[in-house]
Parts: sequence; C-alpha cells; structure tokens
Amino acid sequence: MNVEEKISQLTEEIKRLKQERNALILAHVYQRPEVQEVADIFGDSLELSRRAAATDADVIIFCGVHFMAESAAILSPDKIVLLPEENAGCPMADMVTAEELRAKKREMPGAVVVAYVNTSAEVKAESDICCTSANAVKIVQSIPEDKPIIFIPDKNLGSYVANKTGRAMTLWEGWCNTHDWVTPEEVLKAKEEHPDALVLIHPECRPEVVALADYVSSTTGLIRYAKESDAKEFIIGTEAGIMHQLYKQCPGKNFYLATRRLVCPNMKATTLDKVKQALETMQPQITVPPDIREKALASLEKMLAIK
Repeated sequence: MNVEEKISQLTEEIKRLKQERNALILAHVYQRPEVQEVADIFGDSLELSRRAAATDADVIIFCGVHFMAESAAILSPDKIVLLPEENAGCPMADMVTAEELRAKKREMPGAVVVAYVNTSAEVKAESDICCTSANAVKIVQSIPEDKPIIFIPDKNLGSYVANKTGRAMTLWEGWCNTHDWVTPEEVLKAKEEHPDALVLIHPECRPEVVALADYVSSTTGLIRYAKESDAKEFIIGTEAGIMHQLYKQCPGKNFYLATRRLVCPNMKATTLDKVKQALETMQPQITVPPDIREKALASLEKMLAIK
C-alpha cells in the first residue's frame, strides 16, 4: 500500500469512528495537510475551541498542542477532549509557570496580566485577561492607561503590541522557538529572489523581521489577506503548515516560506494514525481541574467581552 492509499484508508476509518463517537475533529493550520483534510474545522487555536463549544458533539479531537486542548476543555467542560499526541507541547507556553507569574505579580502589585492564549490553564487562571495574536492590540488598548501591564509569555508579540499601542509593558522573556528562527537576512534574501512578492509575517517573529512585513497578522488573518489581495506572490513568515490552506484557498497564487526552518515539531507530531487511535481508545483525555478552569475561563471571557 502506498502513502496515498494509506492516507485514504485512514481517512475513511476516522470518518466512520467519528460518526460512532459523535466526535468533532479540530485542526490547527500548522498541522500536516492530511490531518487538516480530515478535520471538520480548521483555523486558529482559540477560534477552534469557541466553535467546538457551540456544537452538539460529545467528543472533541484537538489536532494541535496541549494548551489548545486545555482551552477546549475550559470552554467545553461537558465534552470529552482528546489530544491525539499527548506529548505535543508548546515550548513558549512552558516558558511561564503559574508560580513564576505569582512571583512577578508580587513584584508589581496592581499590574494587569495579559496572557497570550499560548499558555497553560494554570497560567491563564493567574491572569487578568487573555489575548490572541489577532486581538492583542485591541485587548491592550482596553486597559486603562494608568495601569501597568505584564504581558506574557511572548516578548515578540508583546513588542509588536507595544509598538502598535504606544503602551509601555513589562514583557515576559518568552518566545516561539519556530517563529524566532526567522532572521531579517532570510526575509531579505527571499525578497531578492521574489521581488514582486508581498511579505506576510506572524507577530510571533522577531521585531526586526516584523519591520520588514507588508502585512502582519494571525494565521487566519494572513490567509484572509492573501485571498483578498490583488498580489500573486507572497513570502510567508509563519509555520509551514499554513501553506496547505494558502494554496488551497488562493488558486493561481504563489507562496514562498521565508525559511525552510519554519517547521514546528510539536505541531507535526499528530498523525492520522494517532487521530484514529484516539477515537478508538478515547485517550489521551485532557481535563482541567474545576478551580483552575473557573479562573481560566474568567480570563478568557473578559477577552471575549472586548468588541
């Protein structure tokens, strides 16, 4: 059996099991193409969790990383949440712990903690309000100017937001290993090779890389921009998995990764075999203790209330 036949067979088996379990499959756009194709919904992490919460599915299969499955469990406590690859983590999310954050809050009493959704449930529970890469600017703008801000954990996203809002913030020393690999030299080299291409960059990249962008946004925002733009060529500064949706949704356009190193091993750890196994065994389940869930939910709901 060749690779295409195996993918086809696994896809059919997953569809059958999904119906039996009344399950909904979510896939982040950084996932493998075949995993994205088997999903009912694909997109950014928090938006996936929100849409899943609004369905009548009994089971959520989250093809992503641990903090994303936790967010789904926070928003859907009545559903079983499965993470096909239990060890799919996020190095950036691991760069801040609840204990470390509590210590920083003691140093800065009265500061508002803004937590990027790329954080654990325990850290969200210690935060005042969450944000995504798409709404981080709006969230920070909603905070009274006399309030100091602790922005966690991504210093690159925090720097982008500080530049956009003019707000001085205490930035946590965290970063995305994958996005932080991109250098200005690589973007400029790509621009030399493709002079007519627009540069689309995720704000988790370094400030000096973001400064070279024609457009900066979340993954969903980058896809939308590419679809709506009259341009035909784009240099992409975010994880390689997005290329599948870009080519699928933007026929006739060309896309070039800023660097071939834009591959997240955690996002690529989920396979169709593991999705099938999760549906068969109903494991690994991701749960959040009720006391932590309640506090983490409050920080997410505060964010969702900002229009």
